[in-house]
Amino acid sequence: MQLSDIIIRPVSSESALERVERENKITFIVNPNANKKEIKHAVEKLYSVKVKSVNTLITASAEKKATVVLEKEFLATELATKIGLL
Repeated sequence: MQLSDIIIRPVSSESALERVERENKITFIVNPNANKKEIKHAVEKLYSVKVKSVNTLITASAEKKATVVLEKEFLATELATKIGLL
């Protein structure tokens, strides 16, 4: 699976944007077949950041949502600005 096939789009809901600012987390809709290791690798390579952890869940609309926690030296607000969320 290609890196660009893993990350589908960032989530821009109010709660997701609040997590960016308060908890240094950024949320993506990802390929349903991608596992946590693949998601972590894709985010690190595509956006040049270090990922601390990845949490995933399947939404009611059958999409896979991944919440990515960045390491302290990387700011989620900077990444969100870089990808056009903020």
